[in-house]
Amino acid sequence: MSLNHKLYAYLHEEILPLESAYLHVSDLSIQRGYGIFDFFKTHNGQPLFLEDYLNRFYASASLMGLEVPLPEDELVSTITRLIQMNGLADSGMKMILTGGYSENGYNPGPPNLIMIEQPLTLPSEVQVTTGIKVITHEYVRELAAAKTINYTVGVRLIQQVKAKGAEDVLYHQNGVVSEFPRSNFFLVKEDNTIITPVHEILKGITRKNVLELAGKKYRVEEETVTLEDIAQAKEAFMTSTTKRILPIVAVDGNPVGNGKPGAVTLQLLKDLVALEGRQVSL
Repeated sequence: MSLNHKLYAYLHEEILPLESAYLHVSDLSIQRGYGIFDFFKTHNGQPLFLEDYLNRFYASASLMGLEVPLPEDELVSTITRLIQMNGLADSGMKMILTGGYSENGYNPGPPNLIMIEQPLTLPSEVQVTTGIKVITHEYVRELAAAKTINYTVGVRLIQQVKAKGAEDVLYHQNGVVSEFPRSNFFLVKEDNTIITPVHEILKGITRKNVLELAGKKYRVEEETVTLEDIAQAKEAFMTSTTKRILPIVAVDGNPVGNGKPGAVTLQLLKDLVALEGRQVSL
């Protein structure tokens, strides 16, 4: 993208230059970190799996007691217009719904809806072919079913993750695994059964797609996953909108399986990329 490429954002019922999109300091997202968001990607200017992301966005808003100021059809129209104005072939679109301007810094006001579209970065070929290392941390997100803007723990642990030569941190509670700050977790057992945590997680859209794809070829289970299960797994991977499927080759310094990306993981990645391609051609 050219450095002179002008980008636009949506805020306060209008589309305006990105550099002009500001919130007042009284917004509850600033005062108390209260709000929700969602994020989808586009390919060739077309949103992928948009209906699923919008359904989760409205569900998260409901869980947090926030009302999306636009009905879904108007939101889709605004998204389409913003994509056309920005002219980015491949991008990530973030929709943020804040707690609104608060008179006392605690009580919510009418929510502010923000939409920002920016160029998309996917995992490098090296990351896919060599896999990544992760560490673990004991923590469960509050109201995990909602995609809130509260990423305090994940952000605080960034330096610890880097210091250990890892790429991300996997949450668990008393040895029961849940999720990464921004991704879901899967593992592959010796018999090629694929399992993923079902409790205390945000149910990712990529997670949903991977479950459907995997179910056509393998036995798939949504169940309790433990750190001991990881120690006995043949493969492990994470899923998210921006990461697609990313192999995990070590957890807390211990290799997963043979310490290399596995055949099941890499085949599922090919299947997912093909599914995304079919979305664009619809």
